[in-house]
Order: sequence, then C-alpha cells, then structure tokens
Amino acid sequence: MQSQQPKLSFWQIWNVSFGFLGVQFGFALQNANVSRILSDLGADLHSLSLFWLVAPVMGLLVQPIVGAASDRTWNRLGRRRPFILGGAILAAIGMFLMPNAPLFVALMAPMIFGALMLALMDASFNVCFQPFRSLVSDMVPPEQRNIGYSVQSLLINIGAVIGSILPFLLTNVVGLSNSSSAGEVAPSVIWAFYIGATILLGSVLWTVIRTKEYSPTDYYRYKGVDPKLAEAEAAYKAPLNQRLKQFISLVINMPTTMKQLAVVQFFSWFALFIMWVYTMPVITQHIWNIDKQWFDPDFIAQVGSIPESVIAAKGAAGDWVGILFAAYSVFAAIFSVFLAKLADKFGRKFIYSSSLLLGGISYVSFLAFQDLTPVNVNLLITQVTVPAGAVDLLLPMIGIGIAWAAILAMPYAMLAGALPPNKTGIYMGIFNFTVALPQIVSGLVAGWILSSVFDNEAKYIIVVAGVSMICGAVAVFFVKEPKLAAIVNEEGEVV
Repeated sequence: MQSQQPKLSFWQIWNVSFGFLGVQFGFALQNANVSRILSDLGADLHSLSLFWLVAPVMGLLVQPIVGAASDRTWNRLGRRRPFILGGAILAAIGMFLMPNAPLFVALMAPMIFGALMLALMDASFNVCFQPFRSLVSDMVPPEQRNIGYSVQSLLINIGAVIGSILPFLLTNVVGLSNSSSAGEVAPSVIWAFYIGATILLGSVLWTVIRTKEYSPTDYYRYKGVDPKLAEAEAAYKAPLNQRLKQFISLVINMPTTMKQLAVVQFFSWFALFIMWVYTMPVITQHIWNIDKQWFDPDFIAQVGSIPESVIAAKGAAGDWVGILFAAYSVFAAIFSVFLAKLADKFGRKFIYSSSLLLGGISYVSFLAFQDLTPVNVNLLITQVTVPAGAVDLLLPMIGIGIAWAAILAMPYAMLAGALPPNKTGIYMGIFNFTVALPQIVSGLVAGWILSSVFDNEAKYIIVVAGVSMICGAVAVFFVKEPKLAAIVNEEGEVV
C-alpha cells in the first residue's frame, strides 16, 4: 500500500486552486470599488477606514472557526469543499445586494446597508479562503508546495485583473455610465458586481466538481498520522470552555516560524489595507486635482450639490483605480510564474524580503507622479483621456505587484511545512489573525492619521503604507524555517 503522497499533474494542481480565481474576482471588485461605493453613499475620508474594519473583523472571527470545522469534516463532498461551496453562495448573495443599497433606504441608511453587505461578502470570502489554502496543503505533496502555492497565486491574480478592470470595461467598451449622484451607485459598478457573483459561483463549482479529496484513510497515511488517534480526537467534542483553552493553547504554542512570520504579515497587511481603502481618494486628489473638500459630506451638504466636473472626475478616477489594481495584479501574475523557481534558487527569504522592499519603495514613489497634462491612452480595446500622472502610476504598480505575489505565496509556502498535519486547517485559520489584525489596527489609526496629521491630504497616507512594507522586508530576515524532519514529533506535537 502506497504510503508516500502521490505527485499531482500540473492540471490537477490547477483544478485544486481554480475556484480561487472566482473568489479573488469578487474580492478584487470589493477592494477596487467599496471605497467608491461608500463614499458615494455618504462616508467621509476618516470613516472610510472604519467601515472597512468589518472586512478584517469578519476574517478574524470566521477563519479559525472554519479552519477547525474543516479539520473535523468528512462527508460526500470531502473535507474542505463543503465550506468552499457554501462560502461562495453567500458571497454571491452579498455581491448582488451591496450595489443596490439605495433600494433598501426604507429599512436603513444606504451607507449602513452597504457596510452590512461588505461584512457578509468578506465573511463569505473568508469561508472560502481558508479551506482553499488548506486544500492545497492537503492535496499537494511537500516537494510540490512551491509550485502549488505559485499556481494559486497566478489564478488569484488572473481573477484580480479581470475583476479590477470590469467597471472600466463596462463604461468604456459597453457604454454604461460610471457617474453617480450622492446616495447612488454607478450603473457600471452595479453590473460589475452582478457579473462577478456569477463568475465566483462558476469557478468554485469547477474546483468542487473536478477535485476529489483524499479519503480519511489515504489522507492519514500520506501525512503519517495515526488514523485512530486522529478520528478519536475529531469525534471528541469538548465543553466550550475546554475548547477555548485548547484554542488559546494552540495560539500560545504555535510553531516558531509562524510567530516570526506574523511580524512580517503585520507590516505587509497594514500597508495593503491603506492601499485598498485610500487609493481612490489619493488619485482623485493627487492626479485628477480634485480638492479634498469634495470628500467631506458636511461641505457637500452646505453647498447643496456636486459640480458635474467633480462627479465626472470621481467617476474617471474610480475607474482608473481598477486599472491600477489590475496592473499590479498582472505584474503579480507574471512574477508568480517565476516565483517558485526563484525561491528554489535564491531562497524563499531573499525573494520574499526583496519583493516587499520593492513594494514599499513603490508606494513612496506615488509622490513623484503628478502631471495634470491630458493624454490619450490606447488600451487596445478602447481609448481614454486621462492625466499623464495617471499613466505614470503604472510604473510603481510593477513593484506593488511583485510584493503582492510574494505575500500571497511565500508565507504560506514557508508555513505549510511547519504545521502538524492534523492541525493544518486550524493553524491556517489562526494564521489569518496575522492578516486580519494588522488591517484592524490600520483601520483604527489610518483614518485618524489622515485627518489629524495630514489634514485629509490623502497622498501622504500612501507613504505610510510604503514605510510599513519596508519594515516588513527587514522582518523577513528574522524568520527561521525549520527542516521538514524536525517539524512534528511522534506524538504529533510541534517541536
């Protein structure tokens, strides 16, 4: 009987992660457009980051629970696939409802309804994310993990590219309007969310149908785990207080590699949160030269209406955010193709650190690009006229894309070999604390920094993101990767 986990073909690895394309498609639509939607619905710059807090909070609450549950789940669909499918269905519901927030004004303020739908979407994305990460760890043998997580990174970025540019395409190719009055959502954004929900469900169904998870017997044999011990542990349901103590114990005794990666993750995701929340106001002010007062709901209420020129500029800037986010995703997808080979040749730590350093420098370089000269840009599928500075911002997207590809792959590749097989799901869920916590901290302080320190001059908050990511690059060198043979002792404990 074969005891070594079989290698997978490229297309088997592809199918394992294909659903992540759709999940990231929806996530990209959220990242590129939620600030735009909430701003149109009445949020000011300071409160934007506070509304965005629902996203990491949902991740913090959902992923450890889902991770532990998926570790204990074995049914006809498998171990991870039930959660992936369920999360996709809920995320699609949220994507259909969020851009229609003004329709529910009789129930609650559109801005509050939009925030609730953001919470539903992000909670559902998180239900998908963690089992997808664990599915790769379950199905891909250790010697193929670099390529496994690199393929996942590639698919993530393909989904992110398409999702990011979709509102732009619907405006400049299909002809839907990208402008909206106060309290409304642009038609191009509404239809983008409808399409995104459909693609999300379709790609997840592909993975669910095309990937067959190992049976418990095969899984335990390949991972070197005593099946009787594992099944007894899974079947035992301890009282709530005991489970809480066990969870706290897992956190306290997490592998050293995981603790060290947490520091890197803090600086990386602190920076990413700032980018997602504030890129739209940054380029609207800095590149389209729109005064910061047009992001102040009180000022808008005093003047009574927003000039058509400001509405048009906000719509164009909002679309260009999608182009910039698509650009960094394209560069990330290209880099992810070479990431596994570069990591094998030069070492994961060197590639990871260099990537974060380049990303940090790219954020800071935003200050160097401000040219208001109108230029005509041929994007093959359409032509648009934008400020030259908007085109120049494509250059730092290269560095940000490289950093993004590394963030999506390297910490998980470094972590996977440090986890006990029968605790992979819950530890991957706990590891999401290192993604969610820095975003929560960023959400709590970034808006205050922007309003109190920078007087709502949004370009300077991107510099803060750059400094944070550079700190992450330094922290990588303090991470120690254990040898595979020294990860788990005979009792299945981390050593």
